[in-house]
Amino acid sequence: MAASEDSNTLFPIFIFSILALPLVPYTIFQLYHLATKKAKIAKCQCSVCLQSGKYHKSIFRRISNFSTYSNLTLLMLWVIMVLLAYHIKSSSHEVEIFEPFSILGLEHGATDSEIKKAYRRLSIQYHPDKNPDPEAHNYFVEYISKAYQALTDPISRENFEKYGHPDGRQGLQMGIALPQFLLNIDGTSGAVNLLGIVGICIIMPLVMAVMYLSRSSKYTGNYVLKHTLSAYFYLMKPSLAPSKVMDVFIKAAEYMEIPVRRSDGEPLQRLFVLVRSELNLDLKNIKQEQAKFWKQHPALVKTELLVQAQLTRESGCLTPSLQRDFRRILEVAPRLLEELMKMAVLQRPPHGHGWLRPAIGVVELSQCIIQGVPLSARKPVGGSVEGIAPFLQLPHFSEAVLKKLARKKIRTFEDFRDLTQQDRFDLLTKTAGFSPLQSQDIETVLETLPSITFDIKCETEGEEAIQEGDIVTMRGWVTLNRSNHKIRSLPHCPNYPFHKEENFWLLLADPTSNSVWISQKVSFMDESAALIAAPKVIRESKEWAGATPKELNLAVKEAVEKVRNGSRLVIGRFLAPEEGTYNLTLFCLSDSWLGCDTKMSLKLKVLKRSRAGMRGGVAVVEEGVEDGGEEEEVEEDELYDDDESEYSEDEEDVEHEVVDDDDVNDDDEDNDNDEDKKEN
Repeated sequence: MAASEDSNTLFPIFIFSILALPLVPYTIFQLYHLATKKAKIAKCQCSVCLQSGKYHKSIFRRISNFSTYSNLTLLMLWVIMVLLAYHIKSSSHEVEIFEPFSILGLEHGATDSEIKKAYRRLSIQYHPDKNPDPEAHNYFVEYISKAYQALTDPISRENFEKYGHPDGRQGLQMGIALPQFLLNIDGTSGAVNLLGIVGICIIMPLVMAVMYLSRSSKYTGNYVLKHTLSAYFYLMKPSLAPSKVMDVFIKAAEYMEIPVRRSDGEPLQRLFVLVRSELNLDLKNIKQEQAKFWKQHPALVKTELLVQAQLTRESGCLTPSLQRDFRRILEVAPRLLEELMKMAVLQRPPHGHGWLRPAIGVVELSQCIIQGVPLSARKPVGGSVEGIAPFLQLPHFSEAVLKKLARKKIRTFEDFRDLTQQDRFDLLTKTAGFSPLQSQDIETVLETLPSITFDIKCETEGEEAIQEGDIVTMRGWVTLNRSNHKIRSLPHCPNYPFHKEENFWLLLADPTSNSVWISQKVSFMDESAALIAAPKVIRESKEWAGATPKELNLAVKEAVEKVRNGSRLVIGRFLAPEEGTYNLTLFCLSDSWLGCDTKMSLKLKVLKRSRAGMRGGVAVVEEGVEDGGEEEEVEEDELYDDDESEYSEDEEDVEHEVVDDDDVNDDDEDNDNDEDKKEN
């Protein structure tokens, strides 16, 4: 019976331990992540974002944000742990050690006469004939009599003095951490218990594992269906224009699974009339184009119209059922666009390069979806290659306001940003007719706009020149600056109803050949990860170069300081192509902001590899950032004359030639060096 009681006590302790081992560290990690996230990420404080309700901290929104499956499961497990702790505390009992000397009030080594005297004294106090109290009677029988017998019997006393127990040496008592009903196997109950154990311990885990594997096998690590990746891979083309990226984007398997109801027909017809100008239909054959549009797969028609509703900000006319589908489409859009971007820059044979034109189109579509700006607004207008799209992301702006600003010769977004704060305030209040509060909202958003600067170099490690077939390393820092001096900040996007963090795509590309040599996603949101990665890379590179400990520590401290000031270390490698001079462009494209993209020209000179394998030439690398210094026109292929891309026009880049001379001339290598110079 004692063993069964111990088993009943051990089983809750066993379950409590199994729950506590993963639950406690996971909870600590979640609380730390939540605390650091809330403390450091800044949100847009303009009146439009506040009125949108995205960041409204009402009790209902807090409950809805908390009521996720993971949070509810975590809360339920903690409730179970609290109940188990209470049950263990209430059912546990302290193990009493039998001490006959202390029961009789004697010291160890007392004589027989002293034991008898103590027994008589306690008998007068607790004997049933002297004391009618039932508790006194139980105490006398259970303790006093047994203690007297243990000390007066020679064998019992010897066992107690030798082993600490009147019965002699005691064996190790062990219990089983299972409930008692599982241990009482008798007749048919044994079969029931066996089936229960098999079902709970074997069948149920197997069923859950099969369900999890069957579901997870359909998705990638970014929670995108594998069918979507397959479709994007085959639909992605090197000459895909930005205006055609939409046709590939909407063919995601996630969107094809959204049901098309009969009740959606009439609302979609009304929405079609509102967004028809954005569907790239041929106006000469408008009837045929409309019929062709509606003959597509119903899921494709529905998805494209709902995406256009976001771009044109016409979602207010949707029915409640379409509103749910609309939110579902926007919720998964950033993940799908990221995977579509990876398909565009995927290294493909024969040179192992991605495609620049569709990559730019994906970024442009992402910017328009997040900001709720039509793709047609990106067409060059009035001398601005970006069109009016960057203006429309600002609060309170419209095409009518832009016409008023054009009278004051404000035609580009850069012209508007370059104004002083006072001049901009006067322009908005006097010319555009904005109130001071509206002007302050615009100023708040302008202070949040990111500005990217580069410090990038391409070189072959350990060598001064770049020859054919070398592994070229692109290494440097990308720095983010804002007028409000904040690094981690959410973009201003009141028309996008979900939490969105800004990311940047760094592309080293050759616009002439439409090839992307290096692609990398850069995020300034996770500072802790950058503080770990950047010093590690700097330390390894310095150790490889043979730096002293003092130089090593100084370089690591400098890297940490750069990360904290808003810089991120980027590293990429590519194989040096054939001999020649390549006019490359380094793009940094934002997936959330319009008009904040930056690019820099890089001229890479690749030398022909000498027969002896020695380097007898120099590599010329020219770097220049837009809008500064002397200007030269960079010729681009006619393939990029699509006016819908802000990067399709010929740009003027600044190029500064930096020549690295090789002064090492050995007598044994003069002939080879002379040949290299003739060829170059």
